[in-house]
Amino acid sequence: MRLLILRTNIKTKKKVKKVKPLLNNHPLILNWSVDLEDIDNVLRIEAISNLNELDVKNLVQQKGFYCENLPDY
Repeated sequence: MRLLILRTNIKTKKKVKKVKPLLNNHPLILNWSVDLEDIDNVLRIEAISNLNELDVKNLVQQKGFYCENLPDY
């Protein structure tokens, strides 16, 4: 299993609902969440190991949002 953590511009529950069908129905995504309280609106995805960040970025962009790797601190 792989954990992906990405910064997004998904800032409201309404916006989360827009990406929900894509993420829920993706065969490689096991679980996901968007932390609306976090300043970076972090998208956390538990996935099968062959899903990568670029795949997720492309999915999110289909609904008009961006996401990017969260820099390490």
